Amino acid sequence: MSAIKFINLDGEEIYVFNSALYIFESSSGSTLEVDMIVSEVTLRKYQDRDSLITEVVLDDGRQISSFMFLKAVPGKLPRLSLFCEINPEESYEGLLRIREDAPDFPDIEAGITLEEIRKVEMPNEKITLKLNLPINQVEWLKEQKNKELNGLFRELLGEYLERAE
Repeated sequence: MSAIKFINLDGEEIYVFNSALYIFESSSGSTLEVDMIVSEVTLRKYQDRDSLITEVVLDDGRQISSFMFLKAVPGKLPRLSLFCEINPEESYEGLLRIREDAPDFPDIEAGITLEEIRKVEMPNEKITLKLNLPINQVEWLKEQKNKELNGLFRELLGEYLERAE
């Protein structure tokens, strides 16, 4: 079975923690499908798109390029799942074939944790805090730039979390 070496989405190579490339065979026809575990940052970047230009390079050197559609697949980890119609001119030799009545799909989440994914790429979240502070502290905070405050709070929270462990 051919394994994925790397994947480009809309011309940008993405980091993939695990993936599966297979042909899904159903009564309505066959589709080429790519399921991949990615970082939360990558998921947020692409999840709202309907379709992507996808280039998949396999370990054996073959390259599959196609306009693929995004579909939602539930899971515990951040996941992108893409599909497209089979191109009759492409060779899909060595790819896994899964029938619609088959109970088993490749388990691409096995052995991967969200903590491991976040070690590679940690997402940032915006947060709004409502604090009750003395006026002199409020005035000082208002004078600071967001970039400086972000750095300050990262540092303070990092130190606090280290002491709490």
